[in-house]
Amino acid sequence: MKNRYHAAALSLALSFTFTSLHADAAAPADFTAAQQARIGEIAADYLVAHPQVLIEVSKKLQAQQAAIKAQLMAQSVLKGHRLLMQLDGVPVKGPQNSKVIVTEFFDYECIACSMMAPVMEQVMASNPDVRFAFRDWTIFAGRYPESTQASRRGLDIWKQKGAEAYMTYHNGIYRTGHNEGKLTAADIEQVATAAGVGAENIATRTPSDSLIEGNNTLAELLGLTGTPGIIVMPAENATADNTTVIPGVVSAQVMQQAIDNAMK
Repeated sequence: MKNRYHAAALSLALSFTFTSLHADAAAPADFTAAQQARIGEIAADYLVAHPQVLIEVSKKLQAQQAAIKAQLMAQSVLKGHRLLMQLDGVPVKGPQNSKVIVTEFFDYECIACSMMAPVMEQVMASNPDVRFAFRDWTIFAGRYPESTQASRRGLDIWKQKGAEAYMTYHNGIYRTGHNEGKLTAADIEQVATAAGVGAENIATRTPSDSLIEGNNTLAELLGLTGTPGIIVMPAENATADNTTVIPGVVSAQVMQQAIDNAMK
């Protein structure tokens, strides 16, 4: 068992450290087999005695992998930039001429979206010059019909009453604390009433369903893997360096950093 641990430790450490050796330093091939074996024993014994080294190496590797993944996601999103800027029927809040657009793909049944909602509220309040777009992506609809029902109601409110009533409804749904199958039709109607709207206009369901389906297609095209999927990018001249894709729940500070980066 000890030999296996030594081998694994050595492999992890050497894979990370050999790349940082100076060009004039001796490579493993310059040593005899016996010397290489002895070096391996010394390195493995050291790592066993100092496990914090492995932890630090692991953290650095994870950070490198996360940076690479983020860059790849940003490049994928750039391919759909033009489609993301097409906001007909999509609930938005913020100035039309904003330099930065934050797009959230969400589901009202998503517990992570519920956790992210107050963060989004805070960020929106701190950035009145940024435009926020909310794209219903009903990935839970197959299990919970209220996912679609809540989205239809929200889109109808957007069409009837505009941004303020929509945001009251949108955040109100999440404030119920009901998700992952616990959201009810009564919850939806209670929140809609609190937003100051009357009965749903059934005629809006067909265009709403078309918009939701388009959001689903767009999310898949962009390579998003789930909700919330948040994209922060300039309205114009977007690049992989000034575009950030956030696949999940983050802090307001992380959101602000992404917005500031897109403002550059």
